[in-house]
Amino acid sequence: MMRPRGCPKSRRDPRRFFGQPLEGIVMRVRKFSHTAYTLLLLFIAGMGGLLYGYDIGIIGAALLYIDKTISLTISQESLLVAAVLAGGTISSLVAGMLADMIGRKKLMILAAFLFVGSVILIVLAQSFPPLFLGRTLQGLSAGMIAVIIPLYLAECLPAGIRGRGTAAFQLLLTLGILISLSVGAHYTQGVEAVRNGTSDIQRLTETEDHAWRAMFLSAIYPGAIFLIGSFFVTESPRWLFRKGKESQALEALQKSRTPAEAELEFNEMRQTASSQTLNRNHSTESLFQRKYVVPFCLTCAVLGLTQTTGINSVLQFIVVILKQAGLDATSAAEKAAWVTAINVVFTIVGLLLVDKLGRKILLMLGTGGITTALVILAMVFYQSESKRIDVTDRVRASVQGNTLSIKADASTLGQPVKSEPTQLMVLYAYDHQERMVSASSNDPDPEIKIVPGAQGGTLTIESAKYGAAPGLHTGNLVMICLMLFIASFALGPGVCVWLALSELMPTRIRSIGMGLGLFINQGISTLISAIFLPFVGYYGYTAMFMLWAGFTIAYFLIVLFLLPETKGKTLEEIEAAFAQNPDNPVLP
Repeated sequence: MMRPRGCPKSRRDPRRFFGQPLEGIVMRVRKFSHTAYTLLLLFIAGMGGLLYGYDIGIIGAALLYIDKTISLTISQESLLVAAVLAGGTISSLVAGMLADMIGRKKLMILAAFLFVGSVILIVLAQSFPPLFLGRTLQGLSAGMIAVIIPLYLAECLPAGIRGRGTAAFQLLLTLGILISLSVGAHYTQGVEAVRNGTSDIQRLTETEDHAWRAMFLSAIYPGAIFLIGSFFVTESPRWLFRKGKESQALEALQKSRTPAEAELEFNEMRQTASSQTLNRNHSTESLFQRKYVVPFCLTCAVLGLTQTTGINSVLQFIVVILKQAGLDATSAAEKAAWVTAINVVFTIVGLLLVDKLGRKILLMLGTGGITTALVILAMVFYQSESKRIDVTDRVRASVQGNTLSIKADASTLGQPVKSEPTQLMVLYAYDHQERMVSASSNDPDPEIKIVPGAQGGTLTIESAKYGAAPGLHTGNLVMICLMLFIASFALGPGVCVWLALSELMPTRIRSIGMGLGLFINQGISTLISAIFLPFVGYYGYTAMFMLWAGFTIAYFLIVLFLLPETKGKTLEEIEAAFAQNPDNPVLP
């Protein structure tokens, strides 16, 4: 077949491949590679957040059955709960220094090894010491994860997605809590089904033993994924740069950025380092320089005030709060699950908005919503608590033989409010281990019965209040307010607190400063959880919620007047703004 006259010969353009410009294909491949690596970073970091949340949530259901197969005292049970908090507090102090010494990636791998090892130790435990050691190792791992993951993401992700990336850690953390509660509920249902279907004590004991071990064993899967995945991510480019490994730092940046973007950010890192060398003597590089003190104090204020909203106490005691508000135990447990689901949903909303609206706006919306919810909650509880009377002496007089049995009705304590049901709330302790119990005249059995546990102890009635009982309407209103509280927290502080932790402090002190800041955060959280029941027992929910509201107003004002907006800015731009004017950093 002859070629038509005038038609040029077919030639293969070396710059084309399957009819497409070769440069375009290369760009698409690079873009896909950057996206894939960024997703890998977010996935592995997210698994760290899931492990942190799983640590928090799994112990509640497991404690129902551990003491059925391993002999534990009341003090030992408390130690198992406290071990994670104590381990996390200790490791958060040293995690920053370790991150500077061995690198961010190696610390992630160490945290993953500790977590997987802790699970194996707990599942195989036959006595208290290995069980306690396993829980302590979980706490050490959780403390490291809480420091290293936000730090690692902040130093690795491009500025444009850093907010969403770090928020993914919080999202997976809330999912970890929800999953652990679901796993606990699944095995609990299995145990209760056996309990109701058999009289074979040995079979029931074996089922209980399997249940709590299986609860902990289920964490091995995300733990193994986190461990294996940590080997496939690069070291932090900022850490590599500080260690003089400039070529490796540039390569790490290019994993998630175009060559031009990586070069630009690398040059910013160089300029920041050169400026520090020229303007300051290296020996004065301490946390106590003014340009470091201001962002450090601001970060600590945000971290501390995040806990003074009362978030951890609300999550831990939500069933108790709803029951005190007038719901029965079944409804309180069911609606507590709804509130937990709201936490996950609004964390996703915050994740989508944080890089669009910015950190400052979300924090203001969140703290404003939290304050509104707390004030309404205080007003709702005031309606019933203001009508209560102190009956501590009468309840103490009813104690017989280190036990208490008393009816919460008018026949025993009188009728404080005409034609209304009544409620008795008692704060008590066996050998200084405080508990709170309540009963209403509407209950099928309105009697409060307190007997010593298996280990005994001396019963002390610390406070007893008696008055009108809230109704179903009050309980539903409290549930709506708690939903507003949780939604506002998830949208604002829940998403932004990890960003504040990782963005505000300069590179040289970031890891150590983050560890100290997280130590303050966890210390305040532990303190508030410890005083919650005694405070409510003596002063009521009204005072507790108003105290939290006062702290949250202070939080709002600090965000409004002192916190700079860091949306879309590189860590070097944020650091430069604080260096130029620590008291009023202006970000372009």
